[in-house]
Amino acid sequence: MYKLFAATAVAALLLAGPALAKPAHLPAGFVKVSDALKNPGMEYIPGIGTLYVDAKTLPAGPFFGYSKAGKLVNVTYMVPLKEINAHKEWMNAGLSAKGLSVDHTDIYVSDAHPGVPEAHLHIVNWLVSPAEAKAMGDYHHMH
Repeated sequence: MYKLFAATAVAALLLAGPALAKPAHLPAGFVKVSDALKNPGMEYIPGIGTLYVDAKTLPAGPFFGYSKAGKLVNVTYMVPLKEINAHKEWMNAGLSAKGLSVDHTDIYVSDAHPGVPEAHLHIVNWLVSPAEAKAMGDYHHMH
């Protein structure tokens, strides 16, 4: 619970400040997904941004997504469909976005990709307008 609170507090501070080329602070244990998966091709993912995650929470996350300018733009979860089909509960999952101003939420099915080796749902809590989210590009793992 403390980790989720700390993650939310840090994310709120990042939102309040000017856009940074690289996030200055992240919750303890959060690293770039590209580093966690040793995949430099995931440095910036069109349509979702530069993602940071605590590797202990893979594959579900939360993932903090940043624009190329270093602005926190989304908090994303990647929930494997088999876990949904098994009726796994995801209680209090949204706590990582607590205190942030969520503009809208997109939910879509994504194919397998590095880090999530099976079909899964992306639950993307956008902190920017739909137009700003669309300007980040098209996410190519969608069906």
